[in-house]
Amino acid sequence: MINLNKNIYYAVFGNPINHSKSPKIHNFFLKKYDLNEKYIRICASKKFFLTEILSFFKNGGKGANITLPFKEKVYSICTNLTKRAKISGSINTLKKNYIGEIIGDNTDGIGLLTDLKFKNLINKNDNILILGAGGAARGIIYPLLKFGCNIYITNRTIKKAQILSKKFRKFGYIKCLKLHQLNKNKFQIIINATSAGISNNSPLVIPSDIFNKKIICYDMFYGNTDTFFMKFCKKLGATRVYNGIGMLVNQAAHSFFLWTNIFPNIKNILDILKN
Repeated sequence: MINLNKNIYYAVFGNPINHSKSPKIHNFFLKKYDLNEKYIRICASKKFFLTEILSFFKNGGKGANITLPFKEKVYSICTNLTKRAKISGSINTLKKNYIGEIIGDNTDGIGLLTDLKFKNLINKNDNILILGAGGAARGIIYPLLKFGCNIYITNRTIKKAQILSKKFRKFGYIKCLKLHQLNKNKFQIIINATSAGISNNSPLVIPSDIFNKKIICYDMFYGNTDTFFMKFCKKLGATRVYNGIGMLVNQAAHSFFLWTNIFPNIKNILDILKN
């Protein structure tokens, strides 16, 4: 049972969760718009996560963000889903509405695309390689396809990548590649959607010759210093390397809008996080 203190109505659930900057972002938004509410981190039990998230809403919670490893597991408790949540099959945002229904959404993809566009890193018809085929990858594929990019996906367990490729092919060009096939293709962007951004292990054994000075390497995860993936890319010659802070802030803005019907200005919080 999760007992909430006064004014705590929002939270991020994950395991691990101590690295999360979501409380800093959302508490900044809540204060900026004079909402007397708070947002906290909750390290959820991998075994009892669904019970804990339901307890959170039963005890006054209004909205939640979901991160690894629960983005696919939370699907079963939702009363209704947004279009992008239905398509992705992965959820990172929940809202309890005025009649007690739990609405599931996914703001990861739109957050990533917004950040890539803001930084002028993406163009239509770009070839994008996605590393990983879990919940993080599921959330970003549809917006990238809709924008007009060609998606290539690889994973340590290739069957999972094949399942995603089949699921999304009606929305645009997407192809599953085995690791040894990567050096036969030219990519403009490589996106790390594996949890290696947190665990600090090599994302996958990928061929070094797909890296060059022009390629854009984007880690969906982030840290106070370069992630292992970022260091890995720089070591192989990439110079245009980014972490997921911009994506995090933009997806948070879309989550905040779902909960409050206010779309926040993100400039100040981006400056705070960068400093």
